[in-house]
Amino acid sequence: MKQKRPNMNKGAAVIFVFFGLLFFVLFARIFIIEITGQVDGKVLAAKAAQKYLRSNVIEASRGTIYDRNGDVLAEDVPSYTLIAILDKRMTVDPKNPKNVVDPRMTAAKLSTVINMPEDQIYNLLTKKGVFQVEFGKAGKNLSYDMMTKIEALNLPGITFMPPEAQRFYPNGSFASHVIGYAQSVEDSNGKSKLVGEMGLEKSLDNLLQGYNGRVQYEGDMWGYIIPGSKKKVEKPKNGDNVYLTLDDKIQNFIEDALDNVQQKYHPAKMIAVVADPKTGKILGMGQRPTFDPATREGLSNSWHNEAVETTFEPGSTMKIFTLSTAVQQGVFNPNEKYNSGKFYVKGVPNPIKDYNFGIGWGKITYLEGLQRSSNVAFSSLLDKIGQDTFLSYLHRFHFGQPTGIDLPNEASGQILYKYPIERYTTTFGQGTSVTAMQMVQAATAVANDGKMMKPYIIDKIVDPNTGKVKQTKPEVVGNPISAETAKTVRGYLRDVVAKKPGTGMVYDIPGYQVIGKTGTAQMPNPNGGGYLKGWSNYVFSFLGMAPENDPKLLVYVVVQQPHLDQNTLESGSTPVKMIFNPVMKSSLQYLNIKPDKMQTAAVTKIPDASGLNITDAVNMFKKAKLNPIVLGKGNTVVSQSPNEGEPLLEGEKVFIKTDGQASMPDMTGWSKRDVISVSEMLGLNLSMNGEGFAISQSVSPNSPVQEGDPLEVSFQTPDAESQSNTNKNN
Repeated sequence: MKQKRPNMNKGAAVIFVFFGLLFFVLFARIFIIEITGQVDGKVLAAKAAQKYLRSNVIEASRGTIYDRNGDVLAEDVPSYTLIAILDKRMTVDPKNPKNVVDPRMTAAKLSTVINMPEDQIYNLLTKKGVFQVEFGKAGKNLSYDMMTKIEALNLPGITFMPPEAQRFYPNGSFASHVIGYAQSVEDSNGKSKLVGEMGLEKSLDNLLQGYNGRVQYEGDMWGYIIPGSKKKVEKPKNGDNVYLTLDDKIQNFIEDALDNVQQKYHPAKMIAVVADPKTGKILGMGQRPTFDPATREGLSNSWHNEAVETTFEPGSTMKIFTLSTAVQQGVFNPNEKYNSGKFYVKGVPNPIKDYNFGIGWGKITYLEGLQRSSNVAFSSLLDKIGQDTFLSYLHRFHFGQPTGIDLPNEASGQILYKYPIERYTTTFGQGTSVTAMQMVQAATAVANDGKMMKPYIIDKIVDPNTGKVKQTKPEVVGNPISAETAKTVRGYLRDVVAKKPGTGMVYDIPGYQVIGKTGTAQMPNPNGGGYLKGWSNYVFSFLGMAPENDPKLLVYVVVQQPHLDQNTLESGSTPVKMIFNPVMKSSLQYLNIKPDKMQTAAVTKIPDASGLNITDAVNMFKKAKLNPIVLGKGNTVVSQSPNEGEPLLEGEKVFIKTDGQASMPDMTGWSKRDVISVSEMLGLNLSMNGEGFAISQSVSPNSPVQEGDPLEVSFQTPDAESQSNTNKNN
């Protein structure tokens, strides 16, 4: 024992020294940290602040898109995702469970609200070893109303993820190619945000997006704010709000009319544009095919805004601008006559033909050539205008260049003017291609006394953070014609709609003095080799304005390849009329543009001509301002239609049957009512084909007829006549 004690003392001394040094080092370290506040060059206060500093993103709201009246067209709404908590450890108080406790009851109640079968929900709620489950598509993108319905069920364990923004389009397919759509995409941090993918949502994405804000504060380990700590808030900048020139009432007129035509005629494409020609504001723009921006259903049928991105040959609506050029140059004399039928271009063997096989109507006035939509009339006008001069006017009307409307991917069209034949065909809208928006812009010059207005669809952009407003102002982009020329052209276009043989008579709206021009354009064969053939293979259109003296609205309608009934000679003007007439009339009435006081036609009671000498009877009816039609070769009246005492408008027909041999009148241009009246008086066996006015009859005029003889009469509208003859001509 005595030998070991010195060794033990030495060991104790070593241990004492070691721990003494250790405590000295620790004390020195603590003293240095206390004095400097740093460890390894890092400030401890900053490290502590970083540990307890919390930071949350304050998401910016995407800007809302409104119509010109402030009605919402696109906005952000909260979107909820349904989840179910299955982990029993989430429940602390059994009386207030936080997990699903009765899967069968929960599945039964949830199946009445979300689109998922009860058994499938039950299978999800009974999964083992998972903390929570989601419900797939049926539980995503739920609206606030749907969320509240589910919450009202008071189902333990059923809750929602924090809401995310979803783009909401309250009007469905309303102007969808104009507005476009936005959808959620994940950024590099895995967080979702709304991004514009098409239309104004895409082209204005930077303005609509806004910038997220941030809030920083000191919090405890659970994330709650520490009492007395300060918050640093960086406010978000919400996206700008966009007000369009579209009017939801006028747009609905368009959508309803397009739906009606789509249901009945199933055309390949349709375009309808309503504009204010005084300012260039686009009040409505619709098309078919269309799509639902919320679901994107139908988007694969057409990705393009047809009015600005698609070019086509306009057909005879282009004659508006050829006419305007001729009037401006002083070379259009409405009473001057020309030889209709065929026009030969120097060096080109095949002539330009009028639509009736190149037969024409003999020597007629240029005004009648306009009414009949004679290609020969406008080809011969080019020689009066001059080819270089006409090209300069095409540029003055801004054909061949984009309008600059605030919509993406606008096409420019192409003026085909290299070869002589192209120069002549351009006068009547063949070869040269345009967009619907170019036609609208050019037509504003005619409607607006020579001032051509740039079309625009964004009325103003409002910064919701500052209240700053960026207002779009109407812009005159040219003066291709004078005010006097514009007024004169409007008068000529009124004759196209209001007087026979005008091709646009079906577009007249009583009281509003519609003016305009029809178009029946051939379609180039996509496989080459000229144009498509067939009754329906045309682009039918009408470019109209109203009222004549001071147009307040301009409506352009284009219908491509509707399914027409050739057996009944159904005209391409019919589906166009089904869009133009209700849209124009309803829009004028909605804008409180009152119709002109219509002059009431004088009504007279028919006198009795029975037994009178035929000469005396004719004179009596003419004195009453009626139009007597004599049926027969006799000298004495035996019957008349209408009968004595019936009211009749001035200028209407009165049919007089004589005691001699009955004869057939020339019924060209007669209505069905007049044809029926004559056939009944003469006792003929009548059969009728087609609609509109009489164009042919099986019994020649002035031929004798007997009671019981057959009579076949064919009818066509002026536009159908043009279409039919063009088909045969090709």
